[in-house]
Amino acid sequence: MQPTISKSDRLPSRAGQWLQCLDVGVAPPGQPVLARVSGVFQPGRVTAILGPNGAGKSTLLGLLAGLAEPAHGQVLLQGRAVAEHAPDQIARWRAVMPQDTAVAFDFTVREVVEMGRYPHRHHPSAADAQMVDAAMQTTGVAHLAGRSVTTLSGGERARTHLARALAQIWEPVAGAAHRWLLLDEPTAALDLAHQHQTLRLLRHWAVQQGVGVVAVLHDLNLALRYAHDALLLAQGTGQWGSVDDVITPQAVARVWGVGCTEVRASDGVRQLLMSGATAESGI
Repeated sequence: MQPTISKSDRLPSRAGQWLQCLDVGVAPPGQPVLARVSGVFQPGRVTAILGPNGAGKSTLLGLLAGLAEPAHGQVLLQGRAVAEHAPDQIARWRAVMPQDTAVAFDFTVREVVEMGRYPHRHHPSAADAQMVDAAMQTTGVAHLAGRSVTTLSGGERARTHLARALAQIWEPVAGAAHRWLLLDEPTAALDLAHQHQTLRLLRHWAVQQGVGVVAVLHDLNLALRYAHDALLLAQGTGQWGSVDDVITPQAVARVWGVGCTEVRASDGVRQLLMSGATAESGI
């Protein structure tokens, strides 16, 4: 079956200023195309990239970050192909948090977070040290500042790398219209409380500071609670739209083969009660 494109909404008229996928072929190096995707990631909003294992979520995030070229189509950031932005310049206003947060060397937590300020070395701020302190405080790792990252738990290490990413884009940069934060499964190593704290923090950065946040997530209820938009990768399609339009019981049954029921949490947020695999899933 040939991959197809599916969009749940039209692209906004101001999309040229933002991060766009235009018929992007999502494919690991040397592998067949998993999906073709069109959509817009907007500043001031959180977008969740969702889908089953192997659908191409991390691959797509790498394309959005400019770490690889798409099999076809274009990824545009603020009107230009991502590859056209000089790496040392784009790193001043676009930060990436990878899925693998292992560190090979014996850096302290503070040293890792300080790496987030490295792209600004040619235009340093007098407040660089304060930004590092604030980023560690924000993600709850300030008390670990002198610890080696090799001694941390997976969750502590993830929060350290989130602090590094935040320090990297802590303040607006002259000449950059927007700041962007791209994260690959930022909650995977976190306990329940830290999952919510992290996504609440990311939504705050989007809404209050106008940062464009794009995160690969697996938990649909976290996406429903904290994301504004969603891009669902499955079966060769990329469905993009508001999170409520994309994450539906019908989509969950079709993509994951799991039945679910919609409920409303006490604060009115839509959530899904999972009822297990459907007979059609074969599991």
